[in-house]
Amino acid sequence: MLRHKWETIRAAIDDQIATGALRPGDKLPTEPELSERFAAGRHSVRRAIAELARDGKLSVEQGRGTYVSSAPRITYSIGRRTRLRQNLTSQNLDVTREFLGADRISAPLHVAQPLQIEPGAPVIRSRNTSYADGLPISSGMLFHCARTFPDFVERRTGLGSVTETYRSYGIKDYMRRETSIESRQANAEEAKVLAQHALMPVIVIRAVDAHLDGTPIACSEVIWSAARVRFTVNPEDF
Repeated sequence: MLRHKWETIRAAIDDQIATGALRPGDKLPTEPELSERFAAGRHSVRRAIAELARDGKLSVEQGRGTYVSSAPRITYSIGRRTRLRQNLTSQNLDVTREFLGADRISAPLHVAQPLQIEPGAPVIRSRNTSYADGLPISSGMLFHCARTFPDFVERRTGLGSVTETYRSYGIKDYMRRETSIESRQANAEEAKVLAQHALMPVIVIRAVDAHLDGTPIACSEVIWSAARVRFTVNPEDF
């Protein structure tokens, strides 16, 4: 069967990655250079790169170029006590979070229901992006009832972690009450924030954290890079 030009280009680059001719972190030649090398049009080159990026083998970074993906897939365990820092530091990863801001909003229905508050009640919405070894892995929003946690953001900024912030409110322990997982294609803004190709899917995690008696504390919606994170669920942890 006749192979399309883009398939030939994809196979050639894929083979170079597999044999080590192209190593993690290596920058690919520019689009015009690849077009000349393979005697192909730019459309074919773009298609080949897009397919390899969607497979997680290449990272297309706007304004910088295309690189062989260098980050190993991270394992993130979802259980009764799911903690970002604990999950990733156990894999010898440097975990950081960039705080993107917070605001006070009226709770929409999809936030009010898991928090068990009236729609329209005031909530604090905080936004952040998480990094592992400097590479963005997730970006999301965390919602708290403004009446219960009026200065959550200020305390979180000073204490450095969500767990320590809860302790400052007298919450010594909390659990993951509910988690839902779905995948979809990233939108343009998500792809930019996660520094991944627009055709690469993302994983959407919606969760509710609660007191040990089940009373909700917070709900969240986090977008994860499907190319960089693998999720595991241990039924015995629930």
